[in-house]
Amino acid sequence: MGDLGLDESVHRRVKLPTVLQKSDKNGEETMDAKLQRRIQRYGWDLASTGYESLWQAQLAEAQAAMLQFASPAAGERVLDIACGTGLVSFAAARAVGPKGHVLGTDLSQRMIEAAERRARDLRVSNCSFLRMDAESLTVPDASFDVALCGLGLMYVPDPEQSLREMRRVLRPGGRASVAVWGERRNCGWSAVFAIVDAEVQSEVCPLFFRLGQQDMLARSCIDAGFEDVEHRRITTTLVYADASEACAAVFVAGPVALAWSRFNDEVRARARARYLESIDPWRHGQCYRIPGEFVIAAGVTPGHPSVAGEVLSPAR
Repeated sequence: MGDLGLDESVHRRVKLPTVLQKSDKNGEETMDAKLQRRIQRYGWDLASTGYESLWQAQLAEAQAAMLQFASPAAGERVLDIACGTGLVSFAAARAVGPKGHVLGTDLSQRMIEAAERRARDLRVSNCSFLRMDAESLTVPDASFDVALCGLGLMYVPDPEQSLREMRRVLRPGGRASVAVWGERRNCGWSAVFAIVDAEVQSEVCPLFFRLGQQDMLARSCIDAGFEDVEHRRITTTLVYADASEACAAVFVAGPVALAWSRFNDEVRARARARYLESIDPWRHGQCYRIPGEFVIAAGVTPGHPSVAGEVLSPAR
């Protein structure tokens, strides 16, 4: 990972590349897109091993709501963007049945490999996986009935471009459904970003909560060309058995995994202690019940609804 500019000799503050820059257009902060993609790719490669065991239960409510909005039907083709280990993909595959197909995409190759292994273990034959950039999907126009993106847009340098890509690959009348984390103040685990930022020479996921503000996600869907857009906020509780599990979820299997991998023992101990202090209000004995919030938005592409099962072969 030396090409990321990481300096392993720094103990007090780990050197991560700066991903924020000033926009020439309006002076607002934007991300250095190339660096951000590389950080996310390698970070989620590291997080892939523990992701499913530590986050499956925590994300289930948001994923179920997203699928309910989209309502994949028998025979349809579904695109699952930022699929991770395939949790949403496999649920969609069950909904579309043997005559439908689901393509899961992710920037992380290790996530794709984990999803492929799980598909083999589960003997799921109507689901395939490819590494792909959410901002530049290498699939034909109007080739899917449903497009999903569960808790992935927060990591994309230009989430609005990803939404435009979702619209492009959907047939007329196709449905899109996306989920993001909600307001920072409503997510009790959010202090992890400031804690890690204090130990690095850059910010980690600096725009993470932008789409969760007010109606930002719904407005972004409208701006991307979707119609009949609706959105919903979901209050949730993240339950962890003990401090070790709570810390592993955010540091090892979450969005700061790359920075964590570069911390020495002293820095890890300091970050862990600060995080546990931040979530102490939600400790119940050894267990933690941390508040969280999701935002779900869904819309349709202009035109007449597509016919389920019109094209049945998997995308290549």
